[in-house]
Amino acid sequence: MIRNAFRAHRAAGASALAALALAAALVAAPAASAARQEPAPPLAPPGAGAVCAFYFGNEPTLYGDQGDRASEVQCLLANRRYLPWSEVDGTFGPTTLAAVQHFQADHPPLVPSGLVGPRTWSALWNA
Repeated sequence: MIRNAFRAHRAAGASALAALALAAALVAAPAASAARQEPAPPLAPPGAGAVCAFYFGNEPTLYGDQGDRASEVQCLLANRRYLPWSEVDGTFGPTTLAAVQHFQADHPPLVPSGLVGPRTWSALWNA
């Protein structure tokens, strides 16, 4: 591609300096577009097993919540076969609540409350 740019400029009678400037612009263009891309998501918590990359915190998540935290809970539960993949929809509804309570009951000393707090988050990531 760069050689073709040199040939085109020489055929048109352009100077070598202009051809070099064009070649530098062609090389810099991919780097500039890469810089405009979105930043990489944050890394998973240390020691995390299967993480679904929706959320990496430990804020309380409970029945009725929607969004990234609910999606992460659902994805982690689906990875551990507590929730069918068809239920991963980003809404913490009755099926997710039952799955969280089942998971908590299976992982003492968690209390099967249905609230996904710091201890339940940790258990989900590290189960």
